[in-house]
Amino acid sequence: MIRIHIKWERRPSLPAADVLRRVIAGCLTRMGRADSEVHLLITDDARIRKLNRRFRDIDRATDVLSFPDGDELPSGLTLLGEVVISLDAARRQAIELGHDEIRELSELVLHGVLHLLGYDHENDRGQMNALEIELREEVLQ
Repeated sequence: MIRIHIKWERRPSLPAADVLRRVIAGCLTRMGRADSEVHLLITDDARIRKLNRRFRDIDRATDVLSFPDGDELPSGLTLLGEVVISLDAARRQAIELGHDEIRELSELVLHGVLHLLGYDHENDRGQMNALEIELREEVLQ
């Protein structure tokens, strides 16, 4: 069983919640983690900048942050952690890349969930990037 909690501080277009739930569930299922809970927060540049400064000592907004957890919950599920996305950044990036807001949010969610699963694109010689491309083809279609 997969449990997904989404909190919106900023509202994208209405079908986004269902799409993001499918992306998270598809990624976790594909990665053999159908026993997991994930929390997702959609916020703005100001809030994500504060979080980035507090937890990474980087004083600027970013598009996505991941906060891994790993606690076993009373339900028997594992709380993988929380993914935080700046809707402001997602909107800017969608325009720059020429696709819609939901597509960009989906890609950011996928990226964040992979971080919750322990992948680190800064130190893994391209493994996370290759997996992300593969999962985009499977999960985002």
